[in-house]
Amino acid sequence: TRSTRSWPPDGSTSRAWPLAGDADVYLLDTNALSEILRKRPDPAFLTRLRAIPAESLHTSSICVFELRLGAALRGGRLWERVEADVLPRVRVLPLGRDEAIRAGEVWAGLQRAGQPIGLEDVLIAATALVRDLTVVTGNVRHFDRVPGIRVANWLAG
Repeated sequence: TRSTRSWPPDGSTSRAWPLAGDADVYLLDTNALSEILRKRPDPAFLTRLRAIPAESLHTSSICVFELRLGAALRGGRLWERVEADVLPRVRVLPLGRDEAIRAGEVWAGLQRAGQPIGLEDVLIAATALVRDLTVVTGNVRHFDRVPGIRVANWLAG
């Protein structure tokens, strides 16, 4: 069994902001972050994750909300594991004015097209679009509806 505590291998917790136009900068969606917490995380996923410099790994404050909600509903020590094993390893990006404006535009466009997705996914997508990040998710079906977004599924096996 692999320990998630060894990821990334150097244990760094860089807090560099993503650079616009850098296609090798990622926003990990909630299901990608959750994979790290599994008893037996997918080895291919962990290998891919370890290959990415720590400063290129980000998540949205919305994903933190989803993780906290899940942990609060489940109970136990899950939130402690999130705080120890996941959050120190990624840069948590806030939802600010630019992201909120983009989210409104995205959601309106999806509603007009008759292809709505959940509000949380719209907010995560807007964060990725504003910061020019690739969303790493197993939920490709929803994110692919968002025009202009880059999506990678490292969970497909």
